Order: sequence, then C-alpha cells, then structure tokens
Amino acid sequence: MAQPISPRPLPSIILLSLVPVGAWLLIRPLLDPLPPVPAFLASVGFSIFAFLFTIYLVPALGPAFIKARLSGRDLLKTYDTPIPESLGLVCASVYILLLILFIPFAFSDVFVNDYENRSQHGLVITEFPHQKLAVFLSSLLSLLIATILGFLDDVFDIRWRHKLPVPIIATIPLLIVYYAERGNTNVVVPLPLRPLFGTLINLGPLYYLYMSLLSTFCTNSINILAGINGAETSQALVIAVSLIVNDLLYLPWPFGFRIPLHLLGGHAEFNVGGPWSAGMAYGSRELVERHLLSLYFMLPLVGVCAGFLYHNWYPARAFPGDTFCYVTGMAFAVVGIQAHFSKTLLLFFLPQIFNFILSCPQLFGLVPCPRHRVPRFDKETGLLYPSKARFEKKLASPLANLILRVFSALHLVQLSTDQETGQLETTNLTILNVFLVTLGPMKEDTLVKTLISTQVAGSVFAFAIRYGLAWLLYDGNRR
Repeated sequence: MAQPISPRPLPSIILLSLVPVGAWLLIRPLLDPLPPVPAFLASVGFSIFAFLFTIYLVPALGPAFIKARLSGRDLLKTYDTPIPESLGLVCASVYILLLILFIPFAFSDVFVNDYENRSQHGLVITEFPHQKLAVFLSSLLSLLIATILGFLDDVFDIRWRHKLPVPIIATIPLLIVYYAERGNTNVVVPLPLRPLFGTLINLGPLYYLYMSLLSTFCTNSINILAGINGAETSQALVIAVSLIVNDLLYLPWPFGFRIPLHLLGGHAEFNVGGPWSAGMAYGSRELVERHLLSLYFMLPLVGVCAGFLYHNWYPARAFPGDTFCYVTGMAFAVVGIQAHFSKTLLLFFLPQIFNFILSCPQLFGLVPCPRHRVPRFDKETGLLYPSKARFEKKLASPLANLILRVFSALHLVQLSTDQETGQLETTNLTILNVFLVTLGPMKEDTLVKTLISTQVAGSVFAFAIRYGLAWLLYDGNRR
C-alpha cells in the first residue's frame, strides 16, 4: 500500500506570534474603556484562532480520514499515494464552533447596557434583540445543515443533477426567519424599465424562490469550479476577502477619507468615516449592523480558508471535499440574504457565473458530462491540457451542435472529430479548460494562479460596477 504524502511543516513562529494577538483581541472588548465596536475586535480574534486551529488540525486529523477510507488519489500527479479527503468537515467544524463561541460577544453591548441599568436603577427590564439572535441562530442552523448534507455528499457521492437542489433544504431556517421578521420582498426596478413596471415590484413568494436559488448557486458554483489543487479554497478566500472589504466601507471609522468615484463615471465622491455615518451607510445604523453581521461570518471564514489553503496548495496534502464547498457557499448565501445585499454578492461571483453558464450544456445533458471534467495531465511534460467529452452513444442534437459551434467561435472550446468513429469531440465546458484552450498547456500551479488572478480581477470589476456604474441603472444608494 502506498504511503501518504508527508504533511507540510508548520513553522512554530505562527503559533508563538498569533496566539497572543488573538487572545488580546478577545480580551480587549471586556476591558474599559470599551472600543466603539467591541464585537468586531472579538471577531478578528476568532478569525486568528480559526486560522490556527485549521492549519494545525488538518495534518493532525488527516491520517484518521485515510484510515476511515476518506481519501483519494490526485488525478493530476504521477504518484498515487492516498491523500486525505473530505477535510472540509474539519474546516466546517472549526468555523461553526467558533461562531457559536462568538455569540456572547455579538451581543456584548446588550449585556453591558443591561448591567449599567441594573446598577443605576435597580431591577430594570431591558429588551433583548431577539430578532437579531434569531437571525444569527438561523444562520448557524443553515450552516450546520449544509455541513451534514456536504458530508453525506462526500460519503455517498451524489450525482451532479441530484445535488443541485440539495442546498435548498439548508436555506429553510433562513427563509422562515426572514418571513418572521417581515423581510422585504420588493425589488427596485432599474431606471430603463420604470416606465413599464414602476419603481418597485413586489415579488412575494418569488423572492423566497430567488433566495433559495441563490443558496443553490453559491454552493454549487464553487463545487463545479474545482479539479486542481487549491481551486475551491482560493476562490472562496478571494470572495470572502472581497465581501470583507465591501463591509468595511460601511463601518463607523474614527477617521475619514474620500473615494473618487467620479473617475469611474459616478456623479459624486463617497465620504467614508465618522460614528454611525461611515460613508456608504449614510448615517443608517441598520446598514452598519447588517455589514457587521456579514463581517462576523466572513472573518472566521477567511481564517479557515487561509489555514486550509496552506495544506491544499499545490502539491496538495489535503482535499476539501464537497463539505467545504457546501459550507462556504452557504456562508456566502447567509450574508447575502441576512445582510440584504444579494445583488452585490452575485457581482463577486462573476467567474462562477461564467463557469456555470458555460457548464450548463453538460450539467443538463445536452453534452456528455464525464464524472471528472478536470484537465488532462501529461506525465511526460508535467503539463495540463484540456480534457475532452465525446458523443459516444448518440449524435449531438441540433441544439447541442449549435451551442458548441458558438462556443468554438468564441474560442471557449476546441471541437474535433474522432477519426475511428466519426463522433464529435469537445473540450469539457469549464473555465479551467477555457484557460488551457486560450492560453495553452500549463502546469497545475500556474493554472490555479491564473484562476486566482481571474477571481481577483472579477472582484475589482465588481467594485467598479457596484460603486462606479450602478448609477446608470439605479438612483440613490441602491444595493
């Protein structure tokens, strides 16, 4: 039996330097004078511990996963040593447990105010923000359900067409709480369509369907953009960091600065800074609290993703499995729904949207979809080439033929004909194969760096659209 590949060494300087920092960030919100947003500091502290727990637990628990036969072979390597798989379960466990421990910090301001009222005025009944607690707990419940469903997918290997609607189950707690708090189902109509539909359209039940589909997309879009070391983890990390940057623009910073959006075509500049009037929040405490909620979920996720990427980077010592994709995708759906910025969220998924649209002919049966659509590995050169799908049992339908011809004209696929059978062949419809078609064969680490660069470029473009060009479709500060 082949021996497992040795784990990456863990520099002790990480533990020695980050533990005191994380501990101080957890203790500081408990000391006087209180910082403006105590829970934010605690969340940063928990994100540091999320990184540390993940980076140390993954190699420690890897042999146990191999022993439980939760392992696999790297298809794009010359060696066939078993690599622990489904370690997204470890990431999800660390992430959710730290979010549970964070709950008292998220409501620390309530505890402080309640204590002050009791000490000054005796027994005073203060109103606890039950609605906020329900939102937080329903989000945790959705993440737990996503973890269970993801691990079941890892164990039973559910087919693509069957797993697409699975995340809808995990959104039920979110939707129930959204309904209980009388969540808004109105949609602002873009300016060009207002003469036909007016300013607002109440979608009613269709809005809940949209939120369910949003969770399905966020979860599966990360899952289908996979196949090379570091792909799932890096794209989740970039999206989470992008959301954090977006959230930070709404916080009450004690200093101020201006963002010159007129350079992007906007009509004015954004002023960022000042208590509860942090630029894009426009003095709205509700907006600030929504983005704080998003930060509370995204900061620990960044820590988990960064810690796991250390072991998942080329050549990978651990595989995330479907559990990781389910949990990260559900985390993005949670903040998009609960913090009410689903349109902005989708902007950060531009590469995933492109990959999903490109993959639709295979996902829905128009084009043959092999079990693995990963690029083809050439052992002699060590390079990756586009993998192919072949029409073996049936001829390509006129619709499939038309779609493939259009994709070929756009240089998204390479079409060929099998010399023996005369059947049509096409490169698999994924963005990774598109990179190999357009840029040529490359090594696996170069391909994942290309993917990361595309994800970062997509986030930059998303910010340009959201804060520079949104005025073309919406008036005011539409989100």
